[in-house]
Parts: sequence; C-alpha cells; structure tokens
Amino acid sequence: MTRLGLLTSLIWLLLGTTPLFAGERPTVVELFTSEGCSSCPPADALLAELAARPDVLALSFHVDYWDRLGWKDPYSSADATRRQHAYADRLGLATVYTPQIVVDGQWQAVGSDRSEVEQALEAARRSHEEIPVVLAVDQGQAHITLGPGRNGDGAATLLLIGFDRRHVTAVARGENSGRTLPHVDVVRSIDEVAHFDGRARTFEVPIRSPCDRVAAILQARDGGILGVAVRDADAR
Repeated sequence: MTRLGLLTSLIWLLLGTTPLFAGERPTVVELFTSEGCSSCPPADALLAELAARPDVLALSFHVDYWDRLGWKDPYSSADATRRQHAYADRLGLATVYTPQIVVDGQWQAVGSDRSEVEQALEAARRSHEEIPVVLAVDQGQAHITLGPGRNGDGAATLLLIGFDRRHVTAVARGENSGRTLPHVDVVRSIDEVAHFDGRARTFEVPIRSPCDRVAAILQARDGGILGVAVRDADAR
C-alpha cells in the first residue's frame, strides 16, 4: 500500500467508517443525456453496464435543452446543462451534445461509443490522483472530511451530488415517443460545498434533495477529479 493509501485507511479507521471501494478511488463517469434524444438510450444502457463495476462511479446528468423539442425530461435540470457547458469550455469543444460521457473530468467521448469510452477509462486509470475524502451521512446531513493535498487557495472545489439508483419512464412524446426508458444513477442535485486549499478539513452539509445516494467529489480547477466518496443517503 502506498503512503497515501495508508493515510486514507487511517482516516477511515479514525472516523469509524469504511470506504465504498477497496484500493484506489473509483473513476468518475458522467453521462450527459436526455429522454428527448433518440441517440441517448444506447448510452444510457452503456452507463448501466459501467455502473455495475466496482471501480466506476457512474452519474447520469439529464440536460434541459432538449425539453423544448416535444418531451420534457422529468430528471432534467439547468444545473446539469451548466455542468456540461463548463466541460465544453475546459475541453475546448465548440458545442455541447448528447449523449456525451466525461471521464474523471478530463476525457470525453460519444456516450454510446464503447471503444472511445473504454479508451477514456484507461487514460484515466493511468493518471489517477487521489486526495483522501471521507463521507458519512446522518439524519439528512453529509459529513465530509478531506485529507491533506494540493496547496493554493481555491485550487479545487468540493461538490456534493445527490442521485437515485434507478428510474423508468414511459415516454409519450418527442423522439423517443412510445419507448420505456430505464436510467441508473440519475443526478437530482449538484451543490458546491467549498473551495479546497490543500489543508485537511471537515464540512457538514445538508442533503438538499431527496435521493438514494450522495457522492462527495473533489474537483480541480482544470476539471480533473482528485477525490471521491459515496454513501447511501439514509446511512447511519
């Protein structure tokens, strides 16, 4: 075990919690999708496969710019659209599109292209960074502890993301009219908790929206994921 891994295990031990995943943190896979997009169901299916892997944290962000084209996605949000636009700026893309997968905040691929997605996953695995993140949940409050890491005021942002494990929608209109679409790990809230300056700190944050699970994600200014922890929203 590396010194960083030993430090992470010590923090878990001291707080009386256990990590969701053994070893390295999971790779974060973000799918930008919409029920109004006929190209998205294959990407939703691929994300469901990835979500079953212990080394992946899959998150499904439903954007809202398809809502005006015949079907309002019940899980869409302006926050998801803003997050995708931020990635377009960071990655030098001329526009946003669906379905798009972003891996660990730094690699992107067409969300239904298995080969491209696997290449992005491999690139992310080769360059994993890890700052210890510990997450506990009690009575609607998320308790997040960050271990020491990068220096520099505002070098990273701590996010709390609430998501549901599964939803199924019978789509009545739009490009997917008549289809029943399953979704996994559907994001319901995105909250910016704090800026991280490299010092070990603890935060207590209310879980804003009802959800099945929450993820604490530490994200660098350039978009790279530095640390991750996941818990059930009703964990005690």
